[in-house]
Amino acid sequence: MIATRHKKIINLIVISGPSGVGKTTIIKKILQDPELKDKLMFSVSHTTRKKREGEVEGQDYFFVSEEEFMRMVERGEFIEWAKVHGHLYGTSYENIKLAQKSGKLLILDIDVQGAEKVREKKGDSAIFIFIKPPNLDELKKRLELRGDTKDIETRINNAKKELEFEKKFDYSIVNENLEKALLQVKEIIKKFINNNK
Repeated sequence: MIATRHKKIINLIVISGPSGVGKTTIIKKILQDPELKDKLMFSVSHTTRKKREGEVEGQDYFFVSEEEFMRMVERGEFIEWAKVHGHLYGTSYENIKLAQKSGKLLILDIDVQGAEKVREKKGDSAIFIFIKPPNLDELKKRLELRGDTKDIETRINNAKKELEFEKKFDYSIVNENLEKALLQVKEIIKKFINNNK
């Protein structure tokens, strides 16, 4: 199902925010929602970082070497790519083509750098949702619980910069309570699906 905004085709939902804010958890729950799962497709990014425990190749990420990633860059295969926390991440055009063929909205879980690049290239066909923490102390706690203690100060400093991009997004949601934030994101997505019925 393709949604419309101001008579323009919307086929991308960009969800962004600081690392550790809970955007991946929200997206996973949305993709499992019986009402939405058949209308949505998740954009699996390529990354050069190591696989975390529990992650599945081709489901969470495509894990590639830095050499392979840069070959893809040279071939122009990414709509956006960036170096984040020392690792390369990219969204391939192939994901967009697959979603368009199936008539589904494509959900992108990307950082604010990536969101800016998507806005430059596909801004008219995307909606942008920013997920933010209630405060930086809470974000720090979540990163610690996740085990990201090694570069936690870097992530917090990056979060301060990323929060400045909030005003560029169509929607901003505070993830203080996961169920409440999840409901808000679902309502936004449903609105764009229903607009095209």
